[in-house]
Amino acid sequence: MKKNIVLFSLFVLPIVAYLFFASGVNSFTTLPVITPKIADFGNWKSLDNKKVSLNKKITVLGFSGSDILSNRGNYFNLNEKIYKRYYGFEDLQFVIVCPIGTEKDAQKVVDALKPFTDVKGWNFIFAPPAQIEAFYNQLRLKGKLDQNLGTPNVFIVDKERNLRGRKGDNKDKKEEYKEGYSTFHPSELSNEMLDDFKIILYEYRAALKKNHNATKQL
Repeated sequence: MKKNIVLFSLFVLPIVAYLFFASGVNSFTTLPVITPKIADFGNWKSLDNKKVSLNKKITVLGFSGSDILSNRGNYFNLNEKIYKRYYGFEDLQFVIVCPIGTEKDAQKVVDALKPFTDVKGWNFIFAPPAQIEAFYNQLRLKGKLDQNLGTPNVFIVDKERNLRGRKGDNKDKKEEYKEGYSTFHPSELSNEMLDDFKIILYEYRAALKKNHNATKQL
C-alpha cells in the first residue's frame, strides 16, 4: 500500500499538477477588449487579388509599412512562434496591411516562407497610405505607426471585430497594459502573445461546446 502511495506521489501528481497549471490561464481568464467593433477593411485586395475581411475570423493583424524587406525577419519570427502552431484552423487568418506599391516586396516575403511553411493563412493586403492611417487611427491605440506606416507590433482581433489585449487594470495580478505584441522580440511572441492567443481559442471552443455545435474549425 505504501509503495503504491509513493509511486502515485512520484509519477501521477506531477503530471496532474502540470496539466492544471498549463491549462489554468486559459480556463480561468478572458482576454479584455481594448477597442470594440473596429471597422472592417476597405475594398483592399490581397496578392492573389481577393478581398479579405475581419468578419467571422480570428485575425492576427499587422502593418508592414513601405520598408517590408528590411523588416522581413519580424515575419519569420511570427511565422515560427505563432503561425506554424495554428495555421490549420479554418477560422484563423494572418493579415498584413501594406501600402500600395509594395506588392513585389510582399511577394518576396511569401516566397521566402514557402519552402518550409504552408502560406495559405498569410494575407498581405494593399491600400493607399491615407486609408491605412485612417484605419489604424480608428483602432484607438496608444502605439503609433512609424513614418513608413508600419509597426513591429501585431494585434489580435476576434470574430466580432473586437481588438483584444491586456488592460493592465488588475491590481492583484499586476498585469501590464498590452494592445499589441512585438514581432521583433521572439520571446514576447512565445510568452505573452502565445498565452493570450490560447485564451481566445479557449473562449471559442468553450462557446462552441456550450452551444453543442463544436467543429474542427478551432
